[in-house]
Amino acid sequence: MSILSRPKVASTVAKAMQGLTGAILERALKPHERFPEHPGRTEKLTVPTSVAPAELTIYRPESGEPLPAVHVNFHGGGYVLRGAVLDDPLCRTIVALAGVVVINVDYVVAPQHRFPALPQQAYDVVAWVAANGAEHGWDASRLTIGGQSAGGALAAAAARLALENGTPAITLQVLHYPPLDLSVPASTKSSTIAKPALKPWMGEVFDTAYVPNPADRADRLVSPAGSADTADLTGIAPAVVLTAGQDILLAEGKRYAERLRKAGALVEYVELEGVDHGYDTRDLERAREVYAQIAGFIKAAVKSPRTKA
Repeated sequence: MSILSRPKVASTVAKAMQGLTGAILERALKPHERFPEHPGRTEKLTVPTSVAPAELTIYRPESGEPLPAVHVNFHGGGYVLRGAVLDDPLCRTIVALAGVVVINVDYVVAPQHRFPALPQQAYDVVAWVAANGAEHGWDASRLTIGGQSAGGALAAAAARLALENGTPAITLQVLHYPPLDLSVPASTKSSTIAKPALKPWMGEVFDTAYVPNPADRADRLVSPAGSADTADLTGIAPAVVLTAGQDILLAEGKRYAERLRKAGALVEYVELEGVDHGYDTRDLERAREVYAQIAGFIKAAVKSPRTKA
């Protein structure tokens, strides 16, 4: 461990990253210009949660069912960076190809809000979406959730809380290259390439800013692929897990997929060969292909009205 494992230092670095990266990434990646074949239409909504109000961007299909199914998306960013806008191409693709409403969540981040605030807010948003479908124009009985990187981990945590609380019913969870075992330091996680996208120093900053106490990183809402979590997951929402073959998070994604398989909850495990963490921000053609695949999984899961999880 380095000095970055000290909570005060990690918090300072995380805040500096927040100030520097948000606008820079949006200008560099130009998410609204990607995949122009799926133009999309959006509206903004703020909803209450037990943590803080959550800002939502709602994408609606141009036509189709009077009450389409709904998908809740959580963006990546190491639990530290606010980057909901970067998932705009993914959200537009899912709307266009799956014919569902997509709700893109701009959730609170660390260190301003540490664990367990993020998974609690994620769950609160999912519960709100499930309880307010008729009023806002979606079929809440056909509810799917998902996310990329840290967002995938938050989707997994929301599904776990839904299992434990007995509500809401989730038709599918889609976890795209998620970090699922923070009990293992990032510095000990390996890749098949020399310079993987996730660097050890980044892992130290993200993990410490989000969960300052290393003992808490074994919590089931942080590390469901960790050795400490042995609970029975029977009844958890059906899941699709997608990992990147060169990602340092590959092994924990595989472990969690196997755990879901044993619980009878794994719909499909997909290992994307030849790509690293966050590949979809760099390889647009591969992103287009995989986003369409994700939309296909969602469409198949919600194809029958009033489907129950």
